[in-house]
Amino acid sequence: MEKIVVTGFGVKIPGALTKTQFKSVLENGICTHEIIQTKGKNGIHQMVAGVIPDDFHIISGKTYKRYPRLSRLAMAASDDAIEMAQIIFAKDQRVAVILGTSAGGLRELERNSENFKEYETFPIESVSLGDPHTLSSSVASHIGVKDQSYTITTGCAASSDAILLGKLLLETGQADVCVVGGSDACLGDWISLGFLKLKSIQLDEDIRNTGVPFSLKHKGFVLAEGAGILILERENEAKSRKANILGTITNGYANNDSLPMYQMDVSGQGMAKALKRSIGDYIPTYINSQALGLKNNDTVEYKVHQSLFGSNVPITSIKGMIGHPFGASGAIQIISSLISMEYGFIPPTIKTQADGYQDLPIVFETQYQEIKHVAITTHGNGGNNTCVLISRYH
Repeated sequence: MEKIVVTGFGVKIPGALTKTQFKSVLENGICTHEIIQTKGKNGIHQMVAGVIPDDFHIISGKTYKRYPRLSRLAMAASDDAIEMAQIIFAKDQRVAVILGTSAGGLRELERNSENFKEYETFPIESVSLGDPHTLSSSVASHIGVKDQSYTITTGCAASSDAILLGKLLLETGQADVCVVGGSDACLGDWISLGFLKLKSIQLDEDIRNTGVPFSLKHKGFVLAEGAGILILERENEAKSRKANILGTITNGYANNDSLPMYQMDVSGQGMAKALKRSIGDYIPTYINSQALGLKNNDTVEYKVHQSLFGSNVPITSIKGMIGHPFGASGAIQIISSLISMEYGFIPPTIKTQADGYQDLPIVFETQYQEIKHVAITTHGNGGNNTCVLISRYH
């Protein structure tokens, strides 16, 4: 089967709006987290978060002020991906837009809640704010694509699933180019109070003491916003237009734990199956893990890694640097892996001393070497496990 390759990407994350900035964050192990205010049990509290300061109300000279923030982030990242790919969509070209999100326009719905009480103040964009598909349809409109458009809402695995769907459409000849990835921008009281109730985040903590991957000594993850977009093409078509091929989406696999809401399979069997089927006979140079500072999540990563690789394959997590951008996570992890392949380094897992995970081969300092294959792991709320294997292009 013909290779599915990446010819461009765009990223908008805390501390990095360009490839060059993202490379600097990854290579130097920079923590981009900051302190914001949020509601808690007793009034207003401080919360560690990953924040993008730009509003992106104007993108490529067009005004998008009424659009949900996640759509604006995705549109801006899509422009960068298309520019990097140096692609111009032809009229007869079948271009599919497939994006993932976890929370959709929840941020705007919360902030406009007071306006919903009276007809006069009811926002005209209300229906679009409540429709997650606004994400993909907005990007398709922005870049002028009138073919297929899909929005995947499988929680934190959403952008990984979007990438796998794009790969499938290209392999089966149902699309010629796929704009894939994900976006989320749900920083707000609704999300923070919800995760506080679930004891998944910690308030009034020092930046260094929360969102610590692979540590039983610390608690909670860091909520972040972000978008990651990739351009996928078939190898022969990318070569025919002399595109710069950045890497290959070699394989991927997804499944579901099929457990009640808010539960996950802590045995790791579902994730192990997804990762094993993704890598096949390949041996990854390293694992780009979703580990983000939640005990159950990180322990699943630990169990899976130990059962499949032992100490033979290094593992790292970028979440100590950028936080956890929900449905955009998989795409951003893949983009970080493409950067590491191009420049020959494994990014470090920062903040952690591996308390409770001492026998895991965690990369603590930037490790310079040739990168051939990277396996990416993502988990979604509701039990989704999605893994992707990317490879250096030869």
